[in-house]
Amino acid sequence: MPMLNEKQKLTQIINLGLEVAQVKDIDVLLEKLLTEARQFVNADAGSIYTKEGNELKFSYTQNETLRKKLLEGKKLIYSTFSIPINEKSIAGYAALTGKTLNIKDVYNPPAGVPYSFDRQYDEISNYRTRSMLTFPLKTNRGDVIGVLQLINALDRDRNIIPFAEEDEPFIMHFANNAAIAVERAMMTRAIILRMIRMAELRDPKETGAHVNRVAAYSVEIYETWALQRGIPEKEINRNKDILRMAAMLHDVGKVAISDVILKKPAKLDINEIEIMKQHTYLGARLFSNPYSDFDEAASLVALNHHEKWDGRGYPGHIDIMTGKPLPGFESGKRDAAGKKEEDIPLFGRIVAIADVYDALSSRRVYKESWDEPRVLETLKEDSGKHFDPDLVNAFFASLDTIRSIAARYPD
Repeated sequence: MPMLNEKQKLTQIINLGLEVAQVKDIDVLLEKLLTEARQFVNADAGSIYTKEGNELKFSYTQNETLRKKLLEGKKLIYSTFSIPINEKSIAGYAALTGKTLNIKDVYNPPAGVPYSFDRQYDEISNYRTRSMLTFPLKTNRGDVIGVLQLINALDRDRNIIPFAEEDEPFIMHFANNAAIAVERAMMTRAIILRMIRMAELRDPKETGAHVNRVAAYSVEIYETWALQRGIPEKEINRNKDILRMAAMLHDVGKVAISDVILKKPAKLDINEIEIMKQHTYLGARLFSNPYSDFDEAASLVALNHHEKWDGRGYPGHIDIMTGKPLPGFESGKRDAAGKKEEDIPLFGRIVAIADVYDALSSRRVYKESWDEPRVLETLKEDSGKHFDPDLVNAFFASLDTIRSIAARYPD
């Protein structure tokens, strides 16, 4: 990595700030913030926390040394947890005081400090944390909304060294921009979750946990599929951002369906099923005048996530404003011909897998949750029928991460 002078570092940090400002989804943003900050100071690892009440939620972690021990394409699996904002932990102290901490060796912290390093993670993972740079993410009002922690600065030969004090002002500049982006992304997520809660008032199955799982599964399936095809990283990141938010709203059209149907504690009859199918195009209508890529993606996901690879899905080729078949696509008295294979938009094909996996794995008023072997066998059997075979393969390649997502968003 070439050495940069102060002007080059400032230019780089400003450009990074502009990049993160483009990301709208909070989960995608947190991952990108951690990646960019690590690369700027050449840190081997790092973690990012978000503030929730009087606690810090451990949201994302990265570790290049541990990642290299995994099979190609695999990700680190980690558990989310919360720590109190107090003087006992390094991250908690940074959040409490608003101070940046640059520690040369966390096993031997400066004398007299109230915080200490918890060695438990190192012992479990057989990793040695040494240098650490921890800084709060502050809004323009001075409120701390998170903490970014960078671990083990590396020299050109990958030897662990202390973090350079002269880099601290640049990192703080990045942190200020990051905090603004995080606050905005949190507001966006809050708006989406309010829409979900509105749907939940009508349909008890449409919970925040369900939509977060479906959205997170969808992003993992897409990223695995895209990497297998050599799609450029910049395009992958942009699509992950759009897909994560759009997938959360896949069933938002259910707000227009009668409570008699949505809350029926049994399977629906044929006529009720036909009415329920309307939620696809009713949801798509909410985004029928797109102002952004997100609006367009949300419309496509809502409309197409019940289409099937073999053409037996719904609603098929319809006019979303009338619900009627498009000319040349009539099939029977009421139905339009279903879309087939790659006529179904990619995001719709992805969310179809994520939604079915979560529905089968979850308890409903009319059924118990299925055990995992039964769910996975069903997905395999429906590959090439209900689901895009390549995306099913991507799902199974991502299964370890998908299991960890399920644990992260329990009902």
